[in-house]
Amino acid sequence: MANFPELVVLSAIMGLSIYLSLPIVLAKSLASRTITLLNAVAIGILVFLLADVFSDASTIIYTNPASPYLADPEYAAAFVVASVACFLVLFFAEHRSKQSTLSPRGLALVIAAAIGFQNLTEGLVFGAIWAVGIVGLLTVIFVGFFLQNVTEGFPITAPLLGKNERKIGVLAALFLVGGLPTVLGGILGYFYNSPLLDVTFDALAIGAILYCILPMLRVAFRPAETPDASYAKQRLIYLGILAGFVLGFLVNAL
Repeated sequence: MANFPELVVLSAIMGLSIYLSLPIVLAKSLASRTITLLNAVAIGILVFLLADVFSDASTIIYTNPASPYLADPEYAAAFVVASVACFLVLFFAEHRSKQSTLSPRGLALVIAAAIGFQNLTEGLVFGAIWAVGIVGLLTVIFVGFFLQNVTEGFPITAPLLGKNERKIGVLAALFLVGGLPTVLGGILGYFYNSPLLDVTFDALAIGAILYCILPMLRVAFRPAETPDASYAKQRLIYLGILAGFVLGFLVNAL
């Protein structure tokens, strides 16, 4: 218990590093091309997060020593149920009224919640390893999670770029939704850790990320005023998505 306060402090540093992106996303004047590019980068980061979260879950789901391709029934069922349930809950919550799409603030909240689920599992891992005391691995995990969380502010703010809702109070609250679960996960992981719990939260994150990527793509590929402008916009989106994916990979690999 003597090291518990240090765990809380380090978990907070990891989770709240998401706020380091605030100066960029709060820039007063952003050109339309810049907004398009940042949205595309955000989509690329989310695509990488999908792969990253599933890779974490798959190490638990596929643990049969006789066949690495045979899934554990309990973990596989938990993963499918949690991811599908999260997606359907968001779907029915959005379509409970005649409003056809989420508002920009609503979409930002879904993205923040998805990242929060993912960060919760990161906190669980960090807390569990902290309890065991593997110092070298702790350092690697801390640096990796810290750098990854810095980039997660961009997907959260992407739906609000160029909108009046892009106020510091709103963004601060959304970033807290995305970053605070790291602290909660660290505390929980210190006292209790379960592979089933990790798989469930990974699945919830995947369901939410899948759901919010779809409207982001629809908005991103909305035609511009002219065919030439639409072509230039599409090229920028492709490059931005690739850049976001590579950025997520590089940050995670450090």
